[in-house]
Amino acid sequence: MNHMSQNVSSISDKEKLQQCAEKAKELYTLQYEIYCPYLSIKISLTSDGFNHLQNKPNRQPRNIKEQIVKLSLLKKALKIIPKCGTLQEFREQTEKIGKKGPDGFYKMKMVKYWGFHAILEDNENKIKIILKQIGDGKIMFWSVMPYNQKLYSEGINED
Repeated sequence: MNHMSQNVSSISDKEKLQQCAEKAKELYTLQYEIYCPYLSIKISLTSDGFNHLQNKPNRQPRNIKEQIVKLSLLKKALKIIPKCGTLQEFREQTEKIGKKGPDGFYKMKMVKYWGFHAILEDNENKIKIILKQIGDGKIMFWSVMPYNQKLYSEGINED
């Protein structure tokens, strides 16, 4: 009996994920850019940023609950970015970009990350919003997560 209830829970989580993903994708694709006052520029809303909400940096899917949390926080993040006036985190580092070339080496580029913290309307919960720039490219939305989510030792890019 316990095994059956786990399957029901799993199915409802998958259905909830599908609903969250559809709503988030619809919201995300309504605009291509969003203004960030801290950086005084428009931030690109790219497919890479959206995919990062559902997949880890190695392109493996995040677990279902983590995807649901990130996708459900997206709407809040998109409302908060135009109000971001104070930076809480910044990281600049050299990273591998793309796949190995024919010579067996990866291209390396300087990557910058900006982290903004925001208190939600309930005045109890906080989120982190991460923006990313590869080389001299456009700055893009990269991620959103609960404030208390632990970061990997490599930094804010590995949420």
